[in-house]
Amino acid sequence: MDLNLQGKKAIVCGSSQGLGLASAIELSKLGATVTLFSRNKEKLKKALIALDTSYKQQHEYLVADFNYPEEVKSILTTFLEKKDVIHILVNNTGGPKGGKITEATAEDFLAGFRSHVLCNQIISTAVIPLMRRAGYGRIVNIISTSVKQPIPGLGVSNTIRGAVASWSKTLSSEIAQYGITVNNVLPGYTRTARYDSLMKAKADSTGRPLAEIEKEMAESIPVKRVGEPIDLGAVVAFLCTPAASYINGVNLPVDGGRLACL
Repeated sequence: MDLNLQGKKAIVCGSSQGLGLASAIELSKLGATVTLFSRNKEKLKKALIALDTSYKQQHEYLVADFNYPEEVKSILTTFLEKKDVIHILVNNTGGPKGGKITEATAEDFLAGFRSHVLCNQIISTAVIPLMRRAGYGRIVNIISTSVKQPIPGLGVSNTIRGAVASWSKTLSSEIAQYGITVNNVLPGYTRTARYDSLMKAKADSTGRPLAEIEKEMAESIPVKRVGEPIDLGAVVAFLCTPAASYINGVNLPVDGGRLACL
């Protein structure tokens, strides 16, 4: 099985922490040279140190706020002017705020659309020509299991994540002929800062102990544990390898079997 990513150039978005950083670490372990892309410069500096350099890679980072698509476009355009090829793109950013869909404002939806759909489109269309030049491309979008089964209390997120999934499927059929695959990974409950905040919010709203809620959450998952970022990162990295060349246009849950649907 060919899992070798030596010589491959990757951009990983939302990679200063959590799922993005875990994906970047796993890609670097397979030999890829990684550019981290997020808004917090200090966190990015620390994240850079966590990347593997066993293959003499020289990793780097870009700073931009995904709430502002034009800023993302400007920073990325300048960066790509100095690059001949890009082989891998991992699209990822923090999810829209929680809440019932009946309580969401128009701006809530617009903010989610800008940071997810528009930024994915801007970044992907910028790197696709460089992937075509390389004759090799992998675009992996980190979304959510809500693509298959909407999550109560995440009205805006459910809506925007579904839009990203449809965008991704459309893109996958347009560019596969150039050796570029596009796939989505759908993390279930995974121990990240967002997961911690959601658990705390649930504890606060119900008055129940946090430990009790976390135990209940773990019990609802067939593998009887909440996922760790590396569980997701390993799947992202695999989809970026030569071994995954015939996987295209899929929504792959990484949720310990929690989804009730097929």
